[in-house]
Amino acid sequence: MPLQMKLTAITLDCRDPLALAAFYQQAIGLALHPKSDADFAGITREDGLFIGFQRVDDYQAPRWPDQTVPQQFHLDFAVQDFDEAEAELLALGAGKPDHQPGKDKWWRVLTDPAGHPFCLVMDKESKPT
Repeated sequence: MPLQMKLTAITLDCRDPLALAAFYQQAIGLALHPKSDADFAGITREDGLFIGFQRVDDYQAPRWPDQTVPQQFHLDFAVQDFDEAEAELLALGAGKPDHQPGKDKWWRVLTDPAGHPFCLVMDKESKPT
C-alpha cells in the first residue's frame, strides 16, 4: 500500500529569494508569505501549497538544455494563450532559451530570473480535440 502523503512545499535554490518570490507572485498570483525575508521567501496557494525560495550564496543557474549544471527539476504551468503568457512572463524578467524541444505546439520552455527552466503547457480545456 502506498504511503499517504500530500505535497505541501516545493523549494528552489537561488541567489535572491525575495526577487524570485516576487517574480512567481506576479506570474501566478499567489500571496507572498508574511515571514519571507532575504534568506528564505515563499508564496502560498489557497490550499496550502507553499513554493519556497532559499538563498544559496554560490548558486549556479541551470544551463538548460546543456547538462553542465543540470536543471534538476522544472515546473509546468497551464495557460490558455501561449503568446500572451510568454509576453507577460518575459516582461516580468523570464528568459526564453533558443533551444525549444521538438516542434510540439503544446508547450514552451522559459527560464525564471534565477535560471530555472519552467514550461508553459496548453490548458487542457484550450486544446482542440
